Amino acid sequence: MGQPMPEHAARPPRPTSRSLTAANSAALRLIRGSLADNRAAALRLTWWTLLSAAPAPVSGKALALAVDQGFLMDRPRTAALGLGLFALCTFGGAWASRQTYPWLAEIVEPLRDRLFRDVVTGTLHRAVTPGAGRDECAAVAVARLTRQVEAVRDALAGQLMLLWRFVLTVSAVVTGTAVLAPAAVPLVAGPLLVALGLFAVLAPATVRRQRAAFDAEETLAGRAVETVAELRDIVACGAHEHAQREALDAVRRHLRASRALAAVSALRRLIVALGAHSPLLLVVLAAPRLLARGMTAGEIVGVLASVLATLEPAIRLLVQGLGASWLRLAVAAERLADAACRPEPRPDPRPALRPADGSAALSGIAFAYGPEAEPVLDGLDLSLADGDHLVVVGPSGIGKSTLADLLTGMLAPHRGEILLGGVPLDLVARHDLAHARVLLPQTPYVFAGTLRENLCYLAPETPDGVLAEAVEALGMSALAVRLGGPDGRVDPAGLSCGERELVALARAYLSTALLVVLDEATGHLDAAAERQVEEAFRRRPGTVVIIAHRMTSARRADRVLLLDGGRPRVGTHRTLLAQVPLHADLMGHWRTGATGDGHPGDAHPGDGNPGDAPAPGGRAAARLNSPDAASDRSSSRPAADPEP
Repeated sequence: MGQPMPEHAARPPRPTSRSLTAANSAALRLIRGSLADNRAAALRLTWWTLLSAAPAPVSGKALALAVDQGFLMDRPRTAALGLGLFALCTFGGAWASRQTYPWLAEIVEPLRDRLFRDVVTGTLHRAVTPGAGRDECAAVAVARLTRQVEAVRDALAGQLMLLWRFVLTVSAVVTGTAVLAPAAVPLVAGPLLVALGLFAVLAPATVRRQRAAFDAEETLAGRAVETVAELRDIVACGAHEHAQREALDAVRRHLRASRALAAVSALRRLIVALGAHSPLLLVVLAAPRLLARGMTAGEIVGVLASVLATLEPAIRLLVQGLGASWLRLAVAAERLADAACRPEPRPDPRPALRPADGSAALSGIAFAYGPEAEPVLDGLDLSLADGDHLVVVGPSGIGKSTLADLLTGMLAPHRGEILLGGVPLDLVARHDLAHARVLLPQTPYVFAGTLRENLCYLAPETPDGVLAEAVEALGMSALAVRLGGPDGRVDPAGLSCGERELVALARAYLSTALLVVLDEATGHLDAAAERQVEEAFRRRPGTVVIIAHRMTSARRADRVLLLDGGRPRVGTHRTLLAQVPLHADLMGHWRTGATGDGHPGDAHPGDGNPGDAPAPGGRAAARLNSPDAASDRSSSRPAADPEP
């Protein structure tokens, strides 16, 4: 089912026993960095937060005045004055709170942009650094860039908005109670301390379950995308029941993790009850004793109002804003810090050698995605002279893309040696390697900018005449005209898949690389456009290796490398067609739209020669569609090509 998944692309979830300190440290570094980047906005945010919390001590005294000196003394004006002062404090705090939002945005929005940039940069660095390991899949990267980055943004906004408000509000309530009714301080502060202690006890369990929920979410996203992407192969191999079990297992793990997180989160209500509702009950029950000790009814009402109107929201702030939100921030910040980590680039060899031409030689190459994994390539020998045109064919998942990555230095072999232009690949400096070879993957990359910037990215000094010749040679003149010429703007979303492939192909065509590897880079072009592209690259100086999408590419190649999980075969198309049943099967299945390597409906019988009729399918055809087709272990040394 598709290319074997690298072991480093299916990493097990992080141990949930990782300490809370690590996650908290990541969150604190994030907060310190965001505040340091915009000190002016941080100071203004602090100022308005102080003003929003300042009315809390005054409101209790205002209610006590309204009750004791107003209602109980039958003085309506005094009562109205106290209530008016209380209302003024409330409106003043709300107005000051409103002023915090613009300055909060000045801090968190640039942070979100920085997180996006760091995660994307780290992902790209790991993708192009040999031995650094690849990320799980595109779905995991999307989950990080959407849910987790937004989680950090929202949670950090909550922390910066609410942290000082919580501290100042609780301090104001306790201070106000001490000034208004000293005897009631233990009744308010005692339950509050118990609630804070319970919150501290629950924090490690909550962060463990929050991390487990993130792991389950990423696993589910990766499994869903992988299953959908490989649906054709799953059906062809009859593996739908196995794929269904794996997908449902991921759903069940996500459900269990979500329920576990919800269970520990439900205890937040107990913290609110202890810290805010218990003081209300204790003050009411102790009211007779407090009155006997000299407190007035108005002071008791003021204490109750402060607890109910100020302390209770502050406790909710703790368990919801500074509790779950902080833990979510801590876990997400830790994960994003890992995602943004850039591997140390491999040091350039000394002395560094430069490839002389586009020739390539692979000797005894072995590679597997992990110590216990089945080798994808084992003992492969292959020699390409400068100017060769090689097409690589074989069933899906057999190792064709792995070969392309090894040949271009994207992966390092576990055993064997690769020469590029007569020079060992590991002795070529990164800068020289980037100019010596170019790899076009199955998914082309086109960026927003002008057409010239896209086409000349690898060769910025390309003259206009050479650019025009390349556009004509690759058959993209109509596209260039539609975009407004070389200086027309390119909107990647406005291009079809085939048009994006043409742009990427022209970029490789104009590069200085003498080795070009096309990994199914023409999959969305029709047969005529594909033929024109291949003929253009044949006329271009250097060596061309094509991971075939259509079997007609093999017919036009100088040589064909057939990978079948056993002993690879190298020869001309006619030779392999006559002597290797699997090659004939691949040709026949492609023509009927059932090949394991192409796409249904891509057959173009008109492209074939009458003399190239495929041999009837037999055991090789059954082997092509077998789930174990790519698992045979034997030497990967290509068999000699006998003359037809």
